[in-house]
Amino acid sequence: QVQLVESGGGLVQAGGSLRLSCAASGRTFSRYGMAWFRPAPGKNREFVAGINWTGTTTYYADSVKGRFTISRDNAKNTVYLQTNSPKPEDTAVYYCAAASALSGGRAESAYAYWGQGTQVTVSS
Repeated sequence: QVQLVESGGGLVQAGGSLRLSCAASGRTFSRYGMAWFRPAPGKNREFVAGINWTGTTTYYADSVKGRFTISRDNAKNTVYLQTNSPKPEDTAVYYCAAASALSGGRAESAYAYWGQGTQVTVSS
């Protein structure tokens, strides 16, 4: 069982930066692929960024590629999402998710554990 708690959300101006954190409980955090999702029209949640269990592989949605960076610190049981140059359309609740595999991929269904979300609001 893994419990996830996000933090770091808030109000940010377009072009600024914000770092989201996701703290995980459980001894096996380092064995999980992790990702960030956000709600999207017509979908439950859309994939934003993902990272494998070692942190050596990262992947991004086209909409955030080059602006957002996902990373993890397995010693701290924490995954991060650095949001640089956010846009008003990035405004959303951001959810952290843990896959029951070393790498979860982009599909929401691959992720078994979810946090409660943290709100990011980008002002223009």
